[in-house]
Amino acid sequence: MKKIKFLLLILFSLTTLNSCMLGRFVVYNFADINDHKKFPSRSIDKGATKFQFPIAEKGKVPKEINIKEKSYPFDQYLKDNKTVAFLIIQNDTIQYEKYWDKYDKNSIVPSFSMAKSITSILIGCAIDDKLIKSVNEPITNYIPELKENGFDKVTIENLLQMTSGLKFNESYYNPFGDAATFYYGTNLRKAIKKMKLNIEPSEKFEYFSGNTQLLGLVLERALKNRTISSYLEEKIWQPLEMEFDASWSLDRKKNGLEKTFCCINARARDYAKIGRLYLNKGKWNNKQIVSENWVAKSTKVDTTRKSVRYYQYQWWLPTPTGDFMAKGILGQYIYVNPEKNLVIVRLGKSKGNSNWWEVFTSLGQAY
Repeated sequence: MKKIKFLLLILFSLTTLNSCMLGRFVVYNFADINDHKKFPSRSIDKGATKFQFPIAEKGKVPKEINIKEKSYPFDQYLKDNKTVAFLIIQNDTIQYEKYWDKYDKNSIVPSFSMAKSITSILIGCAIDDKLIKSVNEPITNYIPELKENGFDKVTIENLLQMTSGLKFNESYYNPFGDAATFYYGTNLRKAIKKMKLNIEPSEKFEYFSGNTQLLGLVLERALKNRTISSYLEEKIWQPLEMEFDASWSLDRKKNGLEKTFCCINARARDYAKIGRLYLNKGKWNNKQIVSENWVAKSTKVDTTRKSVRYYQYQWWLPTPTGDFMAKGILGQYIYVNPEKNLVIVRLGKSKGNSNWWEVFTSLGQAY
């Protein structure tokens, strides 16, 4: 009887602990590739039609890759650096597709911060749909409760460019840091209401996930009676004829808010379609999904108003030559090289010891 009571006490303690932010942090400790199984989520359904990339009979596959003047066997390099999925698509054809550690084309992998780039696409769609007037609007037009915290000078573009002046601790290791609170917490709206500014907007670029979560709340308020997930389904997932359903992790099950700074859960081939959309300047099979102007702003260097050369509208620009990418904390990437008509998707358990920017630009030169 004592053993049963003891086991019940442990079970109760873990259940109670797991219901709060600190409990989630203690139980899960740090973001990993299985996080799509841990949090409540909202489904994103694929449409009735399905687009599939053709697969080359004899794909153009590199045998070796050159990194810092050293050559490595390509497949082994990917495996050694904790990769679970790697796709190379050129001219709309899969040249290379390989999976490791029991992963395959059906395996779900969390996007982590690649979701920031997808959130940016949805902001562009909302402007196209006239749900949001302009990137120059103050965010307090949508989140008026932040006026008392001085956010009336912060614009939507400040959030997109990470120049809001936000006070934010980006550490996932500190259980009391802002990023950990946002990731493991169960009430994002409450956490957002407490946000403060550290400096004036448009003074400095600082990469903070809080900016993208604020974009998420702006988007939710603009959508009114629709969820962010349903908008993604309507504007992106079904028009792009995704192969699989997806989901977006929430802070809580009931009336949850999408964690827009992270946490879309999908498959490698469908992530590649996001790259194809932007490769084609926002167009999908002759239909404009998001305006060409929005894609251009997101992928062209602009250093005005303290923005930086290598980051635009939630997309990374690794070189000034026109390539761009979405990226996540564990080495999840959608890389696009318009000059070579090339899309690369890399998903992994971690970044490994690789500089993936260098890997992608090296592959771009090879193709």
